[in-house]
Amino acid sequence: MQAGVNPQTLRYYERRGLLERPPRSSSGYRAYPVDAVDVVRFVKRAQQLGFTLTEVGDLLHLADGGPDNCDAARVVAEERLADLEAKIADLQEMRGALQQLVGTCALPRSDRDCPLLQTIRLTSGAAT
Repeated sequence: MQAGVNPQTLRYYERRGLLERPPRSSSGYRAYPVDAVDVVRFVKRAQQLGFTLTEVGDLLHLADGGPDNCDAARVVAEERLADLEAKIADLQEMRGALQQLVGTCALPRSDRDCPLLQTIRLTSGAAT
């Protein structure tokens, strides 16, 4: 297909209601309409932006509407943005913790103490 996805993906999108089930040709093959490529590209782009398939379905239903639908789409996008910002904050916190751990490795061996190994030592001694 021109949208660059495999047949299993198309069938999955059909089951999820993101893509209309196409008519079958006389030989039994699915005959997707031309606009199916646009729908699949819409789905893939929305996924790249972090939207779940459920949200993509909501956006597809809103895509054919007018200004009120634009407001509803904005709400969905604002919710996704808030989720992404929370994930970014979590990742930055993880990065800081890892940078701190890696930074201790640069110290002379006699001056460093690995918190991970220390925790393992403490928990293994407590279990016995």
